[in-house]
Amino acid sequence: MDKTNRVVDTVVIGGGPAGYAAAIYAARASLKTVVIEQGMPGGQIATTDIVENYPAIPTITGAELGMKLQEHATEAGAESVYGVVEAIERLDDGSFNVVCADEAYQAPAVIVATGARPRTAGFTGEDQFRGRGISYCATCDGMFYRGKNVFVIGGGNAACEEGLYLARIANSVTMVVRRNEFRAPKGVVDRLLAHERVTVRYSTSITAVDGDRFLSSITFRNNDTGEVHTEAFEEGSFGIFVFAGTDPVVELVRPFVDLGSDGGVMTNESMETRTPGLYCVGDMRSKRLRQVITAAADGAIAGSEAYRYVTERG
Repeated sequence: MDKTNRVVDTVVIGGGPAGYAAAIYAARASLKTVVIEQGMPGGQIATTDIVENYPAIPTITGAELGMKLQEHATEAGAESVYGVVEAIERLDDGSFNVVCADEAYQAPAVIVATGARPRTAGFTGEDQFRGRGISYCATCDGMFYRGKNVFVIGGGNAACEEGLYLARIANSVTMVVRRNEFRAPKGVVDRLLAHERVTVRYSTSITAVDGDRFLSSITFRNNDTGEVHTEAFEEGSFGIFVFAGTDPVVELVRPFVDLGSDGGVMTNESMETRTPGLYCVGDMRSKRLRQVITAAADGAIAGSEAYRYVTERG
């Protein structure tokens, strides 16, 4: 089937906080703006139970924040469409062709906000039991473990937040922390440790899992002594949630950008890449802090810079 082609001023790829902030600023500047999102409004934040570190909004669910972002962008004049971007093409005149399954969008400026994907922990059996006892999203899969025991891998903020969420559902939550302390902010850690269903195994890693249809055993390693032991459980009675960080999603833009040591896209303070008219924002950027507020700030800058670029280009 032939693709239909649409000409717009700005295409935003990704409907998370960075993408929708960019769309709001671009649309308010009277740019004809299209946001392409392949999942729920809000992107990865939509799978977060509670967001409680966004200024002036003490608590809000990730899904609710995602919907509000989309509504705000729509009110500003941006259009949201659902689809999977297959490729970004650079045309001879310097503009871009953003290719989806049934439609293509031509624009002089493209703002990419594809975020980051959960990183695997790398233990034996992780891929084999993904979806059969191994999960990467407590909000998505936590209800499958109501009344069961769960292990949470990670010592950062995401692991602690998800551990707290799971503690409301599961029979018990065991935090498996590679180091001898958490990396998350003290306030979050204190709330986690105060929960009666939460225990911690410090200086511990999971090296392997096994089972038949579902998990039935975990092999642990003491990172201080190197000692390894295996614990057996009733099959299907527990789950493992992995929060080992994220990897920036850069496949679409790889030919047009430079990458940092963390795998993220290198930009300047204006969110510009080495390719004129192409901006990268949010968690896909090379940066130290990946939070909703920093993603939204990136998007606001990119939306404003896209307006400047489009108008100067003529």
